[in-house]
Amino acid sequence: MANSKTEQLKRVLKPVHLWAIAVGLVISGEYFGWNLGWGVSGTIGFLIATLLITMMYITFIFSYTELTTSIPHAGGAFAYAYRAMGPVAGLIAGYATLIDFLFATPAIAFALGSYLHFLSSSIPVLQAAIFFNLVFMAINISGVKESATFSVFMTILAVAELLLFMGIISPHFKMGNYLSHPMPFGWGGVFAALPFAVWFYLAIEGVAMVAEEVEEPKRNIPKGYLYGLGTLIFLALGVMILTGGITDWRKLSHLDYPLPEAIGIVLGRSNGLTKIFAGIGLFGLIASFHGTILASSRQVFAMARSGYLPRTLSQVSHRFKTPHWAIIAGGVVSFIALFTGTTDQIIIISVMGAILMYMMSMISLFILRVKEPGLERPFASPFYPYFPAIALVISTITLFAMIWFNFILSLCFFAGLVVVIIIFMMMGKHKVKITDDVLLEKAAVMVTTE
Repeated sequence: MANSKTEQLKRVLKPVHLWAIAVGLVISGEYFGWNLGWGVSGTIGFLIATLLITMMYITFIFSYTELTTSIPHAGGAFAYAYRAMGPVAGLIAGYATLIDFLFATPAIAFALGSYLHFLSSSIPVLQAAIFFNLVFMAINISGVKESATFSVFMTILAVAELLLFMGIISPHFKMGNYLSHPMPFGWGGVFAALPFAVWFYLAIEGVAMVAEEVEEPKRNIPKGYLYGLGTLIFLALGVMILTGGITDWRKLSHLDYPLPEAIGIVLGRSNGLTKIFAGIGLFGLIASFHGTILASSRQVFAMARSGYLPRTLSQVSHRFKTPHWAIIAGGVVSFIALFTGTTDQIIIISVMGAILMYMMSMISLFILRVKEPGLERPFASPFYPYFPAIALVISTITLFAMIWFNFILSLCFFAGLVVVIIIFMMMGKHKVKITDDVLLEKAAVMVTTE
């Protein structure tokens, strides 16, 4: 009989850490990436897309929190889909989540390099991105409590800077600028802009990845999600609307550093405050960059611990109690993406993974309500079944829109999924039960025969 004991993570995270992780994971979406949506939809078209996606996230997070608190597992959607639908569904959800977080990291790294390049044109974007990857891999390996405390500090600075940004540019807002060319591509542009609207909130679900490291997770995880989402909705709408009214928005629709450029338009590029703002702007990007490395490594760790990835990736450092090999593996994927992709392509791939994961999670919620009615649910989805149904419908529409407007990237994404499923089936993994005391309910299935 195999030993059922698995490596355990320390429960040290408090509500303030969860708020910082939730906001920190996402807040880079307010600093760059969303403005690419203007280029395919216009200001009003993108506003409509953003409001639609905001509705999706509100209903999704309230529903997802039920899963997170009922099954506090580092695998997140992978664990929920496995428990609801079995090994293949778990694989699909795990693949989607890995793509979500592993590709969000290089996208943010590109933005970090671009911000530094804005500050000093002598700094190459790619080399700076690689440097940040290496530094923050080391920080995450050093310890989760230390890295979470760092997240609190960086996130507070990032939120403060966005509030300062809105305060500086708001007196220069002109409705005429915002309403010029409002929907140049019609309603088709609204659907094309959906992935860039998702970028405003993408990765907030990453709080689930540290569920096993939270003190009193059933009480504290809902607080982290709800406070974080409220903060992000306010910042996303404020930054997007105010920025669109200070100049011809088309000047900002293709940049990886729209906020420093906006400040430069308002104050002048030679103004010392413009450079200072761009420098401080690194905090928001660093907060998300750090958080996505944290979340993606926990997903790799959880899937490796369950036998879906090489077991070596589930090893925990004896000194730091962090999954060091999982962090390193995520860094390798990030390096490959940096050398082979562009910011918009990486964002779309990341969003595609997120949307598929949202769909699998909502399906899992519906199935578990029927399959396990007695499961302890410390936080039940409000307005069930309407909230998860709304989240599922909007996410499905978003996925089909992304496939329609990004066919080649979609082909790569789903081809990768098919290859992974084939390998999984050929290795017979679909016939093996996971020996995981958090994921499985009964002790009888915690031990398997080797």
